[in-house]
Amino acid sequence: MSNEQTSGRRGSRDAIMRELSRKGIDRREFLRKAGGTGLFLLGGPALLAACGVDGSETSTTLAGTGTTATTAAAGPKKLIVANWPFYIDPGGDDSYFETSTLDDFTAETGIEVEYIEEINDNDGFFGKYQAPLSAGENIDRDIAVLTDWMAARFIRLGWTEEIDYANVPNASNLVDALKSPGFDPDRKYTLPWQSGFTAIGYNPALTGGELTSVNDIFDPAFAGSVSMLTEMRDTVGLVMLGMGIDPATFTMDEAGQAIAKIQENVDNGQIRQFLGNEYGGELAQGNLSVAFAWSGDVVQLQLDNPDLQFLVPDEGLMLWSDNMLIPKGATNKAEAEAFMNYFYDPVVAAKAESWINFIPPVAGAQEALRELAVEMDDEELAAIADDPLIFPDEATLAKTHIFRDLTEEEETELNEMFTAVTGG
Repeated sequence: MSNEQTSGRRGSRDAIMRELSRKGIDRREFLRKAGGTGLFLLGGPALLAACGVDGSETSTTLAGTGTTATTAAAGPKKLIVANWPFYIDPGGDDSYFETSTLDDFTAETGIEVEYIEEINDNDGFFGKYQAPLSAGENIDRDIAVLTDWMAARFIRLGWTEEIDYANVPNASNLVDALKSPGFDPDRKYTLPWQSGFTAIGYNPALTGGELTSVNDIFDPAFAGSVSMLTEMRDTVGLVMLGMGIDPATFTMDEAGQAIAKIQENVDNGQIRQFLGNEYGGELAQGNLSVAFAWSGDVVQLQLDNPDLQFLVPDEGLMLWSDNMLIPKGATNKAEAEAFMNYFYDPVVAAKAESWINFIPPVAGAQEALRELAVEMDDEELAAIADDPLIFPDEATLAKTHIFRDLTEEEETELNEMFTAVTGG
């Protein structure tokens, strides 16, 4: 594929993202909260046909497992995946590649994938399926992709199947930084789909130079041109880091101290706003000097404003993940594990990442993407492979922190305290 072709294909997606930014909708929030259609929003099919099914019994080797699954005469094996919008490569004109990774998975395994972009926010998905899961009923979803804290809730409520790692040997490629989160220390129930950082986005032209610390957001020089996120875990976690408190182990008293510091800076006018999907456009347009920000957004915003920087603070930064899990009673558990295994192949992860642009959890994906860029003589793919916000180095990953799991009582208390400060 020529550079001219890839520029045009990538440009169609980038034009959409720039328009969303212009309207005050940042990429990560759109990804998380855009209205789900049940279809690829950029042109791919929702249901992929199996290969070579004629009603007879066939045998298929599951990708990378070395095991063979038998497909009965009743029809092909199927898999239903629930995910967020814009979280898979579409293939075709909106991608660097003619086929998507879902196309490739079906071609290799014979497993049909019904890929439903129905997760618009974690609480909404929880509310939709709370009643059937509480009653022990199958929700007709074999994989759901949920953020750390919601995955923790599913595990706590007993709504997840334990992963059979005999079917997922490629899980050995999981990066070290994500191997043992507090909510699932042995990864019995979850595998990350994508990750991202939360730290500080800023414009050096407006701040007068480079920033180094989380606490730079409280510099009086920036009073009134600062924003924090409406996401409690991200904002409170970063403020705690600036106070020397580990978000992975904090006490409720320490969380209260962080919220009190936020309140102080609301009262004195330092913090202009708490923003969700609006901060990206405000930052790109220069209406904010400094903002708590998500890494994937800054990658996209730099297309419009190359001056923008994403700070990895001295004190560290927050790391979040959206995780694949198998809901309790899933009909196609073995197929779900084959899917997990397939997407933990570094080459597959690299192909998906060429479009997603967050942080892949698969070791070796960066090297695989570099090789693809060389094979295709594609400078844009090479730039993605070298982007430190998509492929962070080990020193950066060592500075990351995951917000600890909360009990229901703690979550209610913290949300009430945070809402009182933000006015949300």
